[in-house]
Amino acid sequence: MTTLSTPTQYPTDTASANSYDHFHDPVMAPLPAHVREVLAAGPLPHDWLPGLDSAPSLLEPGYGRAETGYSQGADGSAHVFVLTSMPGVTPAMWDWWFGWHGNDPQRYQLWHPQAHVHVGWADGLPDEDRYIGRTSNVTEFIGSKRRRFSIRFIRPADAGLDEARLAAQGEVAICARAGLTGLPVDASWMIHQLRPVPGGCEMRSRFWIAGRHLSLPWLPGKAGQLAARALGWLAAPGKADAEALLIHCAEEMNHLAKRLPALYAAFGHGH
Repeated sequence: MTTLSTPTQYPTDTASANSYDHFHDPVMAPLPAHVREVLAAGPLPHDWLPGLDSAPSLLEPGYGRAETGYSQGADGSAHVFVLTSMPGVTPAMWDWWFGWHGNDPQRYQLWHPQAHVHVGWADGLPDEDRYIGRTSNVTEFIGSKRRRFSIRFIRPADAGLDEARLAAQGEVAICARAGLTGLPVDASWMIHQLRPVPGGCEMRSRFWIAGRHLSLPWLPGKAGQLAARALGWLAAPGKADAEALLIHCAEEMNHLAKRLPALYAAFGHGH
């Protein structure tokens, strides 16, 4: 059972980010109050956290029925939403971060120094300015479980977002398909939407996992649909898994947001 008033304690086998000591802080702040409240309340009704087909509504003003929480669907899916306030941060800083951090595990550990272990681009290219169209292989702890994920970054339009409208509103959306490294399965969709607010920006994170969101890109047609449906059930995240992902996202986004303006000023040359 996670203690809600204190940061999660992870196994301490991550490396020191010694090349970035000025920015490295191993102490995680307590979870924000709104996150602790939803964790104490437990899962939300599944229709309070709508599916991927609701993604275009992220570009509308205001908020959804629930901006932070998790739910489990009858099809074996889990939805995890997290809202993070980021004073002093701009959407452009996060757009830069997703290209910059993926070349160096020490940079990745700045994001969550207790849970992040390793990162590397699948293409092996030392390109710090691009993430869309690339796959990031990461090793991290989600709760107490050490996981290896492959995160394939896609264009916002591929997740149903109007890119022209995003730009006109000064917003950024980091979108991806993700699965376990080494398995040819797209197990989830992910969107991190950054939109400006007075004094900074806010991140609306969305994860749609397993169930009808799982697909097998290598097996087209009816056979692929049936196999994906069966695998979606087998891969169904439990309540503890969904809760752990919500905690992880809230921890890492809050932690880095406090350091991102200084990191951007020091290393975000030309952006």
